[in-house]
Amino acid sequence: MTSKTNRRRFIGQSAALTAGVGYFAGTSVAQEESTSALNSLSAACIGVGGKGGSDTSHIANQGVNIAALCDVDRDTLAKKGREFADAEQFDDFREMLDKMGDKVDIVTCSTPDHTHAAACVKAMNMGKHIYCQKPMTWSIREARLMRETAEKTGVITQMGNQGSSEDGLREAVEVIQSGAIGDVSEIHIFSNRPVWPQGGGRPAGEDPVPDSLNWDAWIGPAPMRPFVKGAYHSFNWRGWVDFGTGALGDMACHTTNMPVKALHLWDPVAVTAVKNPGIVEGEQYPGSSSLMFEFPEREGADGKTLPPCKFYWYDGGNLPPENIISQLPASFQKRVQAQRDGGRKQSGAIIVGSK
Repeated sequence: MTSKTNRRRFIGQSAALTAGVGYFAGTSVAQEESTSALNSLSAACIGVGGKGGSDTSHIANQGVNIAALCDVDRDTLAKKGREFADAEQFDDFREMLDKMGDKVDIVTCSTPDHTHAAACVKAMNMGKHIYCQKPMTWSIREARLMRETAEKTGVITQMGNQGSSEDGLREAVEVIQSGAIGDVSEIHIFSNRPVWPQGGGRPAGEDPVPDSLNWDAWIGPAPMRPFVKGAYHSFNWRGWVDFGTGALGDMACHTTNMPVKALHLWDPVAVTAVKNPGIVEGEQYPGSSSLMFEFPEREGADGKTLPPCKFYWYDGGNLPPENIISQLPASFQKRVQAQRDGGRKQSGAIIVGSK
């Protein structure tokens, strides 16, 4: 891939080169192997290090045959290959899908955010069921493209947001929707992210690309840039605009999911950067931010009108104001104070109701 290949062309090429999915998160299935519907299915797994490594192992534990593994880092690929010795190995998902397309039913995608749509749209257009790690895509347009492609092809899909499949979140939604805490006027979500570098510019210089790394495939649909050791691959990509979606994209799908579902917070009428130094040189998300989303009256789950409310997001060490923190249990206030004293950053979700 050359530096002239733009994002739209890469995704277009990926698309044109052309169940039991609910258990991909690794939930235990109490079935004998001989009776599991998953035993007859095969999967190709894209991105098999870190979370991708556990995603691959989880579906294998449910009886899915792992037919192919793909990772741009051949060291990572070789390590996972020792677990699945019969799986064919690739360092470019396009090559893998072209070769293995008629041999697999399921494709998992656990890559950096910027390649989710490119990989999944191609796979869906080949009729493959998809398990894609969160956040679903790098951009809103790509999320719409993914949804449209899933509807067009009729495949089964799931995003890797495991907490949404657990009882705790669902019970909390029911408690709020029952009216137990009254009308909600404010939501405050604070995150311990980022835990990677943010707030700087692009590093100077260039390092040799390791022999084990397919840098072109890692860059994928993003504009080409020099390889710099430790700057992007294999973990710090989340802070870069071209590859990740920052603290909000990484964690909001977990920590805001409960109040969003409970209170139908889909369409804000205004978003304000309360405290945000902005994207640095068009390259990297800010080191910290505080955002406010304003929601109007809207219809709730039971058809009743929900009152307007404000939704606050804090990252990079920012916290809700003291009048909100002071309402927390004493044990959690102690943890917040420890953060203020220089300790580990905390995460939390506070829903303020009239009761």
